[in-house]
Amino acid sequence: MSGHGTAPDDDAVVDPRSLRRLLAMSGVVGLVLLLLATVVAGLAMTGLDRDRTALVDRLDPAALAASRLHSALLDQETGIRGYALAGLATFLDPYRAGRAEETRQEAALRDVLVSTETRRDLDAVESAAAQWHGLYADPVVAATGARTALPDAGTGKAAFDRVRAATDTLVDRLSAERDAARAAVDRAATTVRIVGILVIVLLAIGLAVLLSWLRRVVVRPTERLAAEVREVADGDVERRVAAQGPREITALGRDVEAMRRALVAEMAGIEAARHELEEAGRELERSNSDLEQFAYVASHDLQEPLRKVTSFCQLLHRRYSGQLDERADQYIEFAVDGAKRMQVLINDLLAFSRVGRSEGNAEVVDTGAVLDHAVENLSGTLEESDGEITHDRLPRVRAEPVLLTTVFQNLLGNALKFRGDAPPRVHVSADRDGRRWLLRFSDNGLGIEPEYADRIFTIFQRLHPKSAYPGTGIGLAMCRKIVEHHGGSIWLEETAGPGSTFVVALPALEDDHDDDHDDDRVTLRAPEVPNASDQQEEARV
Repeated sequence: MSGHGTAPDDDAVVDPRSLRRLLAMSGVVGLVLLLLATVVAGLAMTGLDRDRTALVDRLDPAALAASRLHSALLDQETGIRGYALAGLATFLDPYRAGRAEETRQEAALRDVLVSTETRRDLDAVESAAAQWHGLYADPVVAATGARTALPDAGTGKAAFDRVRAATDTLVDRLSAERDAARAAVDRAATTVRIVGILVIVLLAIGLAVLLSWLRRVVVRPTERLAAEVREVADGDVERRVAAQGPREITALGRDVEAMRRALVAEMAGIEAARHELEEAGRELERSNSDLEQFAYVASHDLQEPLRKVTSFCQLLHRRYSGQLDERADQYIEFAVDGAKRMQVLINDLLAFSRVGRSEGNAEVVDTGAVLDHAVENLSGTLEESDGEITHDRLPRVRAEPVLLTTVFQNLLGNALKFRGDAPPRVHVSADRDGRRWLLRFSDNGLGIEPEYADRIFTIFQRLHPKSAYPGTGIGLAMCRKIVEHHGGSIWLEETAGPGSTFVVALPALEDDHDDDHDDDRVTLRAPEVPNASDQQEEARV
């Protein structure tokens, strides 16, 4: 496994300042550029609006009014010439309508013209029109009506030519201003389009620069950090995690590196603990081997001398009983009793040490049948004590029949042994508690104080002297060891009345169902002893 990180690339050198500050600076630059673009676009839009307003609201109406004014003057000239030639009053209608239209259009032009040149041109038109009216038009109307000599037509023509020239000058100037305004509108619109395109281009460039900067400053350092973290997660825990980039990413890298070091230290501790556990396991295997060797010695080498001691003590008792004094007989009885108890104790210790050491034949058993077998083994004690054992319908569990029989026989035997004045009564019931069965052994015996609930399951712990109740003090300890070997537990349950209740919890079968176990009650008693005549009849047969 590598213990060093890879060298950073040349493009991995980034600004070590805070990412928040860099983003704030980028935002300020972007806002400034956007503000400048907005100002330029606003100015362009203002110019466009101004030029469009001048074209639409002033120059277009002025050009239209100038054209109408020119038409009105032409109508007047035509009407005067026809009236002078024909002398009919109907020819004065165009002249009078032209005079009225002239007045209206001149007023309209006064409202929309703002430049000095156009106003001067309008004044020239009005002055020329007034001269034509005074020199020719009005005298013609008067002379025709009075049927006198008409004014000189050449004078009238010369005067109207001046009117036409002044009108053409006004129209031409307005057309020039209108063309200039239209060109200004086009330029303003082009400016707006250019500014819009520039804003879009600048935004695109800014976005591209921002993405490139983010990739260089944020994405690449983050990818490198993620790659180093993945290598550590894949098993290369000795690889150093070294992040480069903005302050936040380097801080994250330091945190990950600190976590890696803590993980390495913890793994080192776990590895050391594993080695210690393996060593302890090997030591335990050696201890178990020694214990098994001891069990073998106890079952073979120690049993033979003990049997010899017991046999010779019994032989002394039979041969010399009554021949020696009373104290010698008592000593012999003590020796025989001690040898017997030593043999029982060695056998119990041997059985206790063998629980769970070998793979037994675990099978699905009917606990009711196991209980019947245990009761059958206790038939002598049950008859002697005039006891009675009842049980409900009991479930099936997976267990080793021999070991489970030992548990039941110990619990029933204790109930029959530690009895009161009344005949012992024991009842065994079963209740489903989730994924386990609770078997309750309730009796009416002496009972056990709650403070001794844990002590009674310790090996060699007794609550009564040996002279009062025989036993080695191993029974309940063996029960606990057997039940725990089957994945269960055993405890003393507090009861309000007399007697005691032991609870044996065993795992339930996967396909087992919680049936009613209170319908069928079974009573077990000791088998009846045949009378003398029956025994004689059986002997004869």
